[in-house]
Amino acid sequence: MNHDAPLSPLPLRHLSHARCRVLTTRQLRDHGVPAAETTERCRPGGPWQQVLPGVYLLHPGPPTSEERLHAVLLYATHRGTGVPCQAGEQRTTPEAMITGLAALALYGFSAAPPLLSLDRIEVLVARTRRLRSTGFAQIVRAPELPVPQQITGVPTAPVARALADAVARLTDASSVRRLLTEAVRGGHCEATSVVGELSRARLLTRPHVVDAVDTLLAEGRALAEQQLYAMVRQCGLPDPLWNVDLRLPGGPHLGGVDAFWPEHSVALEIDTRAPRPEEDPLRSPYDRKREHLERLGVTVVRCLPRTLREAPEQQATVVRTALMASTDRPPSSYVVALPR
Repeated sequence: MNHDAPLSPLPLRHLSHARCRVLTTRQLRDHGVPAAETTERCRPGGPWQQVLPGVYLLHPGPPTSEERLHAVLLYATHRGTGVPCQAGEQRTTPEAMITGLAALALYGFSAAPPLLSLDRIEVLVARTRRLRSTGFAQIVRAPELPVPQQITGVPTAPVARALADAVARLTDASSVRRLLTEAVRGGHCEATSVVGELSRARLLTRPHVVDAVDTLLAEGRALAEQQLYAMVRQCGLPDPLWNVDLRLPGGPHLGGVDAFWPEHSVALEIDTRAPRPEEDPLRSPYDRKREHLERLGVTVVRCLPRTLREAPEQQATVVRTALMASTDRPPSSYVVALPR
């Protein structure tokens, strides 16, 4: 007696949705299709075909983009049960997610090739999984899986992680530069988060990646500066001195800031530093400069590009509060502001 057979086999005739036309050996068995019948239907000229180990396409002809994505996810999940095909069924926590160029295509990157043109679809899994790349499934491993985004119902790696996985397999400098630039210009993610992922993937030793990152950081800073100008104007803040170097009269250089309100002794700096896990944040150049200025009585407002883009009113409130609080502070040291 076959104890694995379902008590009431599910009929196959309802599988009209494209995603449900890709099933695993176990799912077919749950529908009452024994392994021998599956093998028979997959013979040359038969109505089905095996597209990946243990994963079957229930029609002849090439799979669609959606079917290829679903097949890769089924191959990469434990026992092929991680992605249900019935509306209303319980979806488990993804054990795998699409990454690399396929993920960027799902996010709508114009610089990413169309899904159907990709020879392989990268899928991110935990490092402990015993899987190998095969067919059009390219296995990518991670010590810890990030929280995926659901793009058209497909678990997809966050943009920064997908970019790093794509860049790891690209050797063309212009392709890398276009992808990184589109990520920032399109508002998909911050330049610093991309650089952080590239650093963790140990890709910043490759010359063509370093060149693209320099362009990326410049692009990210230029966009953040534009958003800062817009915030000051739209939120009614007093005009500051823009992009100045601060010095003590006849003394040392104190550092450059993006905006400075001399009558209030308030400075603002856009923090576009790439995260460095090995760096002590209390000893970073940014924090040393901030501490030095604040000892001289200058309030330094740290401003993140993401806040400027997503919550400019919130950032304006922080600046306005610092300006208003200046009347309650002791007078600052005299500081000279020079254009930079």
